[in-house]
Amino acid sequence: MAVSRGRRRERELNYWPGFVDALATLLLAIMFLLSVFVIAQFLLSQEITGKDAVLNRLNSQIDELTSMLALEKSSSQDIQDTLANLQSSLSQTERERSRLQELLSAGSGQSDAANTAISSLRTELDSEGQISQRALAQVELLNQQISALRRQIGALETALDASEYRDKESNTKIADLGRRLNVALAQRVQELNRYRSDFFGRLREILSDRADIRIVGDRFIFQSEVLFSSGGEQLNETGKESMLKVAQALLQIGKEIPDDINWVLRIDGHTDDIPLSGNGPIKDNWELSAARAISVVRYFISEGVPSNRLVAAGFGEFQPLVDEDSDDARSKNRRIELKLTER
Repeated sequence: MAVSRGRRRERELNYWPGFVDALATLLLAIMFLLSVFVIAQFLLSQEITGKDAVLNRLNSQIDELTSMLALEKSSSQDIQDTLANLQSSLSQTERERSRLQELLSAGSGQSDAANTAISSLRTELDSEGQISQRALAQVELLNQQISALRRQIGALETALDASEYRDKESNTKIADLGRRLNVALAQRVQELNRYRSDFFGRLREILSDRADIRIVGDRFIFQSEVLFSSGGEQLNETGKESMLKVAQALLQIGKEIPDDINWVLRIDGHTDDIPLSGNGPIKDNWELSAARAISVVRYFISEGVPSNRLVAAGFGEFQPLVDEDSDDARSKNRRIELKLTER
């Protein structure tokens, strides 16, 4: 009995060391796995932190590009599509980071699955790193395009400034030419007025004894009864004598007027408001007034006055001197007017 008890104790004592060894081995294994897990978690958190920095930098660059592109009026659709692709890539990276965090949270007791997931995520992160490099290259390309756009805008602004400067110079020259032209025209008008005064002065001396000739403003007025028969359009002898003196004075003053003054003597025919019968060769007052003015012009030409210095105009009864319904008023309105003017 004593021997059997001793053998049983020996058997019982032999199990305990093996159990302790197994337990120690298990603890070492667990510690090893935990160490591997902690290291893996540390490495992943370092990579995630680096990825966050890259993402923040990309987000900052995208914000800056978005602000710059908003200021550029000529941004193209290709640039907008590229920015959309970048934002999509960044969103995908954010989703992968969320997946990694979820896996790390559920990693207790699943070290093998975590290692597999870590390996897969490393591969994906390497791929995302390549995408990030491409994104950086696209960002650089966008910066170059924006710089080119700014240079083009600068060149356009320079060209616009030059155009505005030329416009100002042109406007200044035009204004100066306008002032010079106005001065020249004023001088011409003054010269013509001087010769007109001389011409009218000579006519006054020549025709001073004629009560049927009047001066109104810058016009010499001859009553039609002195120059034409009643209803007639051809100058009578008395009319020719009066017009001869005018022609001679016009030839004298015409030699004194400079060639660069384009002067003419305008002969205006006027009638009263009594209609013609229409039975003769002259049908109405329009035709009668024009025919009488033309008759005077032809007489001046026959006396040597250049035809290019003469103008005939017919006004009919529509420009009366006296707007009254009386014989005296009609007599005054039937007239030939001479006016020295510029063409």
